[in-house]
Amino acid sequence: MVRPLHTFLLAATFTVLTACAMTPEQAMTLKAKSLQQRQLQTRRFDTGDESKILSACASLLQDLGFKIDEADSKLGVLVGSKQRSAYDSRQIATAIVMSLLGVPVPLDTEQTMKICVVTRPVVESGKSTAVRATFHRTVYNEQRLVSKVEELTDQKIYQTFFEKLSQALFLEAHDF
Repeated sequence: MVRPLHTFLLAATFTVLTACAMTPEQAMTLKAKSLQQRQLQTRRFDTGDESKILSACASLLQDLGFKIDEADSKLGVLVGSKQRSAYDSRQIATAIVMSLLGVPVPLDTEQTMKICVVTRPVVESGKSTAVRATFHRTVYNEQRLVSKVEELTDQKIYQTFFEKLSQALFLEAHDF
């Protein structure tokens, strides 16, 4: 007779082993979506001064309401975060309908937005710097439980960020 605990452990072990069944070639293959995301998240600026770019990024993030959590100019890294409301009218409507049916649905109430900016010199030019920004968010429900963690992939967010960064670098270069 097999005990339920042994059956569970055997099934869990099998699941873990089969989930990791990937060849090294598969593990090192980039998907087309990865390349598109990297292109969306990266811009090149015609200055070799990474500290100037990081300074402009820090100022821009603070202007946008972000708090600077970490910064390391030697590594070319800047991390910021901010709290925002996560209320969504569709989710509220769904919760109302579900509550009429007697099914409670916790609402998403708050989210933490994070941005990570990484700079690196562009080797072939020597006078330009690549800037990559990635936005993420963690959404919490009424019980303060995480309901969603995701990378933000909306093209408009990245376009807006890089347009504002270009303006900030231009103004900084001209001492406005």
